[in-house]
Amino acid sequence: MWKSAHHYISNLVTYEPGKPVEELAREMGLAPEQILKLASNENPLGPSPKALQAMRKALERAHYYPDGGGYFLREAIADKHSLARENVVLGNGSNEIIELISHAFLRSGNEVITAQYTFTVYTIIAQLFGAKTVKAKDSDYSHDLKAMLEAITPQTRQIFIANPNNPTGTIITQEQLDFFMSQVPDHVLIVFDEAYYEFQDHPIDVLRYIRENRNVVIMRTFSKAQGLANLRIGYGLAPAPLAEILQKIRQPFNANGIAQAGALAALQDEEHVQATREMTRVGRMYLQEQFAALDMEYVPSHANFVLTRTTDGDATFQALLQRGIIIRAMRSYGLPEWIRVSVGTPDQNERLIAELKKILSVSR
Repeated sequence: MWKSAHHYISNLVTYEPGKPVEELAREMGLAPEQILKLASNENPLGPSPKALQAMRKALERAHYYPDGGGYFLREAIADKHSLARENVVLGNGSNEIIELISHAFLRSGNEVITAQYTFTVYTIIAQLFGAKTVKAKDSDYSHDLKAMLEAITPQTRQIFIANPNNPTGTIITQEQLDFFMSQVPDHVLIVFDEAYYEFQDHPIDVLRYIRENRNVVIMRTFSKAQGLANLRIGYGLAPAPLAEILQKIRQPFNANGIAQAGALAALQDEEHVQATREMTRVGRMYLQEQFAALDMEYVPSHANFVLTRTTDGDATFQALLQRGIIIRAMRSYGLPEWIRVSVGTPDQNERLIAELKKILSVSR
């Protein structure tokens, strides 16, 4: 039976998540609390206290199925963005929104355009549906929108724009995006991935394209700024007719009730998000200053991580693992000399830099 699977699934390259804390603790013979994970861009402050309280209360109803339509959470998301509930689709993480879009609009032989260095899941899911990924060459590690426009063909169905971009942390300006949107043909769906939206100093407004009924989907998540990565809860925003199609495709209970309760409370906890944003801003600045002092090239970031160049990203990753620190090597992104480091607490950032200095002193 396994030999009859679609050939593009048999050849699928699976996503490589950050190494789990528990796995490294077992390998190193350490307690999990001794491990420092700065690999997956998680929130070191943890979940919103309001979200924790709401989830504990929701546990008492764990024997009931969740609200399959996510009424209250979708209402709250819509209200926050001055949209209607009909514009909101919940997902099991924003990754599921990518899959729903592909179910609806991708066919074998279609093309998907992405940046040269961007989130690998776009390519993985395109391949899952037999579509070809066209990578437009970056300009200084950032999306080159002109190159993306030039890559459009009659077979193009989707263009993914991550803003801020993972793993580079770069952003696209409002002026650049507005011009780009004015040139995109009607047969192409633009997917804006805004998983790191809250970390921008001056967020770009792409919601206007929904109000203009453009062919767009905006993806957001509760995994980063709200610190709910373990719950797998995200959402898509789209014009109502497009959102309705995605609603028909999703599984009936794709967003579990505890996740909905936590997300609803976290959405209303602006104080926690603001504390996360400020800690990230300070920590990001510290890491970039330290990388510069160590003569390590880095890409100025607008997210909660920094991409920096070493002589060998895999070797640096392994050396830090031996010191109980997990970061992300970037070979799978086509950047073998680079590592991506999540912003942690001040103590965590200082521990990383101290160990990195020891590694560099040996290698140099």
